[in-house]
Amino acid sequence: MSRTSFQGEIPEEQIDVCPVTATQNVIAGKWKIIILWHLRETRRFGELQRLVPGVSKGILTAQLRELEKDQMVHRKVYQEVPPKVEYSLTDAGRTFMPILESMGEWGKKYDLVKKSRDEIE
Repeated sequence: MSRTSFQGEIPEEQIDVCPVTATQNVIAGKWKIIILWHLRETRRFGELQRLVPGVSKGILTAQLRELEKDQMVHRKVYQEVPPKVEYSLTDAGRTFMPILESMGEWGKKYDLVKKSRDEIE
């Protein structure tokens, strides 16, 4: 049995051999990690677009849809004019926050080490 993703089929044996594959399948995409980080609070689409400079409207929409399909993000549509849509983390998305926080801490340490090495060279 294979798992379908926007990247194609991932053989089940690959997930068995390397469990990180399942995680990578969910967060793969240039903007998904950043989107998840900003969804620690409920956000509207325009707000997300401002918080993630450089992402196009189409790509942001696609990444949000993929995260929604993978049950990481909840999309709530309010029946009003003009339409109002809010995005928030699901329970699964919230369980990913400690991982993102760890990645942030690692990134800060990596940056410090890299800057130190650059100064030496």
